[in-house]
Amino acid sequence: MRIEPDTLAFTLLLGALAAVPYSGIDINLPALAATGAALGASASDVGLTMSAFMLSLATAPLVYGPVSDRLGRKPVLAFGLTLFIAASIGCALATSLPVLLVFRFVQGIGAAATATTFAIIRDLFDGDAARGKIANVMVAVNVATVIAPTAGAALLAAAGWQSIYATQAAIGFMLLVVVMFRFAETAAAAPSARLVPSGVIDSYRRVLTHPVSLPFILVGAAGGATVFAYVTGASLFFVGAVGLSPEQYGLIFSACSASVMGGAFLDGQLGRRGISSGHMLAIGLSLSSAASVALLVMTLTGWMPIALVVVLLMAVALGFGLSVPNVMSATMQHLPDIAGAVSAAAGSIQLITGAISSGLVAVRFDGQTALSMTAVMAASSVLALVLYLLVARPADRRLQSQTIDAGAAIRSPTRS
Repeated sequence: MRIEPDTLAFTLLLGALAAVPYSGIDINLPALAATGAALGASASDVGLTMSAFMLSLATAPLVYGPVSDRLGRKPVLAFGLTLFIAASIGCALATSLPVLLVFRFVQGIGAAATATTFAIIRDLFDGDAARGKIANVMVAVNVATVIAPTAGAALLAAAGWQSIYATQAAIGFMLLVVVMFRFAETAAAAPSARLVPSGVIDSYRRVLTHPVSLPFILVGAAGGATVFAYVTGASLFFVGAVGLSPEQYGLIFSACSASVMGGAFLDGQLGRRGISSGHMLAIGLSLSSAASVALLVMTLTGWMPIALVVVLLMAVALGFGLSVPNVMSATMQHLPDIAGAVSAAAGSIQLITGAISSGLVAVRFDGQTALSMTAVMAASSVLALVLYLLVARPADRRLQSQTIDAGAAIRSPTRS
């Protein structure tokens, strides 16, 4: 029997699929040094496995998106999960860093197939219903983000770094079984649709020239850059400059992840009570911007009480959780027939801008202050708010008005 879309089991499946790429990063973090020691490489060199995974994770969806629009979501998920399983086993059996790097790159290609999760939501749900599902998926993703580092450390202590990759293979296998036997195809591909380069190019042309989808993609990318700046800069600042222990920093990271979950959950609850997506998006982006700017001002004045810094970082994370479900829903709303391409473009652009913001924070870190982190966070969050208020929201309202006018014209009888 298939899992029905309106059930908790279906939401949990979507959440588990969406969490695969994130857990593929976080679960390996505690094992970098041990992996390096086993393979005769430094922990920093083993860190390249993260870069390899992220590179394929950012680029592979650009292929998966249009393919899933034409062939369906289920074949793409099955292929990606199979590749993820095989590559995870390859990682566990790797005897040198170059071999591990190759398999991590392939593992990222497999994990990237789960980016179709948001397209699946758009296939089945619309408007506030889609927004609520996306919020629930975000909660599941952040649960995985909180659990993964602890799980990785436990696996490392119990059975070595190879067990981490073996566990990923086992998780991938369980998801593959569910997808193959309990998941029904959701994409309504036209029988005449053909997978040709010109069709793929046309899909991305439509996405990147759409008056509403593109601005919302840019809003999401700027918001994502804010979070990537925090992820990179917080560890540098709290551990490298302030001198907190990794365990203390882990508590801060978990608190911020919980704030993202809380924001997504709150958005879903308020959506059910009739609070509009536009209002929640404006509130979320404003909260992230205000907290980021406050952090920058504090950095410039040299007044950085740790407790207040953590509270403001949690406020940024809360705002991100409030805004992301609404950004993703608005991004895919007007192009349901190519939801896979829209989701792929949005995810890839967000990862690329996130990598840029992360690199800026790392390169400009002065070893003593949080300036590189707070400056990039403030610039990115304010840019996201400005793009929404001055570009995305007006464009969305214009398109809605045009749609209403066109519908009224069709319904009105022609007068002679």
